[in-house]
Amino acid sequence: MATESSDEVPDAYGEFEDHVRRVSYLNDAGGVLSWDQQVTMPAGGTPARSKQTAALSSVTHDLLTDDRVSDWLDELDDTDLSADQRAVVREVRREHERAARVPEELVSKISETASNALPVWEEAKAEDDFDAFAPTLEEMVELRREYAAAIDPDRDPYEVLFEEYEPYLGLDTAERVLERLREELVPLIDDIKASDVELADPFDGEYDTDTQEELVRAALDELGYDWDRGRLDTAPHPFSTGTQFDARVTTRFDPSDPLDALGSTVHEFGHASYTLGLPDEAYGTPLGESRDLTVHESQSRLWENHVGRSRAFADFFAPTVADHLGVDLSARELYEAANQIYPDNLIRVEADELTYHMHIILRFEIERDLIAGDLDVEEVPAVWNEKMEEYLGVRPDGDGEGCLQDIHWTHGNFGYFPTYSLGSVLAAQLYASADDEIGDVDGQTREGEFGALHDWLTDNVHRHGCRYETDDLVREATGEAFTADYFLDYARGKFGDLYEL
Repeated sequence: MATESSDEVPDAYGEFEDHVRRVSYLNDAGGVLSWDQQVTMPAGGTPARSKQTAALSSVTHDLLTDDRVSDWLDELDDTDLSADQRAVVREVRREHERAARVPEELVSKISETASNALPVWEEAKAEDDFDAFAPTLEEMVELRREYAAAIDPDRDPYEVLFEEYEPYLGLDTAERVLERLREELVPLIDDIKASDVELADPFDGEYDTDTQEELVRAALDELGYDWDRGRLDTAPHPFSTGTQFDARVTTRFDPSDPLDALGSTVHEFGHASYTLGLPDEAYGTPLGESRDLTVHESQSRLWENHVGRSRAFADFFAPTVADHLGVDLSARELYEAANQIYPDNLIRVEADELTYHMHIILRFEIERDLIAGDLDVEEVPAVWNEKMEEYLGVRPDGDGEGCLQDIHWTHGNFGYFPTYSLGSVLAAQLYASADDEIGDVDGQTREGEFGALHDWLTDNVHRHGCRYETDDLVREATGEAFTADYFLDYARGKFGDLYEL
């Protein structure tokens, strides 16, 4: 039994947990099918895959909304349970109550539409043709509005959708944090634009895929990626997926920008590190699942930015980069190259650490208006381009590098984007606490020693699974409520030093 138990586990709880595990196993099987579609499946497999994923979604929905789940939850309300068992009941109750309000036919339709949307989006992106994708996006927007209305017709539909990805921090927190980032980062970015400092950029050639793959594999080796429980592949949009027994990462390679692949790989390592740190014995229950997307993104941003883009990591890893890529560079040059600020960059996943949040704010505002019905799908490209110019002073030349660049709306993941910035904020708070407790994490990074940081994150975040709600997990790990203070202090200090502000 995965949970802490009292002297005698109630029969109802044992039956309930067995049922919950079946739902989890089916969800994970769907995750493997999704990974396969994005990584290895031949293009012609989409019609069959869409039916497969729709069938799995339907079966999973049936199990989660089974009347027996309601009966077990009612019975367990009056049962003496351990703290861990109560946490499992809390998490399943939230999922069950949301799912029970959504018709099975709608769940299946959303899954099938998302699967069919992937090749449509890929072709539209390649052809810079938003019109080709617009009907699919319109259908997904309508389906997600219907989904939100089924769960709670009296609430803001975007708030309902946001809770799919971050159920406990609240949309008001996300809006408050994004507003603060906009207010405080824009002046910092403007100061950087006005600075005369030019950071080093030693990568001026082209680097083949095999060479770059060897480099990022070396990085994963040094960081401690468990190859017995993971693998590295490529995907158009890098991602990580899996369980504590099989957490896979993907990356992509740009011949002219090897640091893009390195940063993406370290980012996905952070996700996989979290997944692999979940307790094995709790697999199949909420105690063996990650605590939603803010916390998940905090792990990837911590490793990508606070470790991978640090001067300490450059001191350690610069010789490896120089050796693999055949370039002559110092640790300082690698550090500067990894931390260039590019306000005119159009692509979110290639954005620097500061302007990245302007990309998030732009997407958040557009998708919130789409779901609210305040913006028509056909208006998205024009509004996107206007906001890009307003926030970053640049306009896309085509839809492929504009509103079609991300995969999330293809999946119907409205409400997902804010968690990227929330995760970055939490990453700084967690890193500060880890550094305070461990002592001189930078010094250990400089020596290529990552075990203490990894152990701290596992002990304070990973091993808890969904035991705590997000606010409580942050307090348990850091002793404070969720705050943007650490991120803003870190950003001002790091980039103020780099650009001599």
